[in-house]
Amino acid sequence: MESELVKMSGKGQLVVPQGIRESLKLEPGERFVAFAVPEGVLFKKVDIPELKKEYSDLAKEIGAKFKKNKVKKSDVPGAIKWARKQ
Repeated sequence: MESELVKMSGKGQLVVPQGIRESLKLEPGERFVAFAVPEGVLFKKVDIPELKKEYSDLAKEIGAKFKKNKVKKSDVPGAIKWARKQ
């Protein structure tokens, strides 16, 4: 695994070293999720269109299950209250 020492700016910014950017084919404007881990911070690249598709697919799946089980929009608040008590 490639590693280099970096320094955080006064604005909290970190620069990904050129060698790492090139080896991972990272491009300007790409998005990352930052995770706090015991050792520091872990950054994971995310593909926004892929994330939107996953969300859309999940919403369709949930919608189909709601329709199959005849769940109405008005049933949702009560179900949430019930689930929070569990």
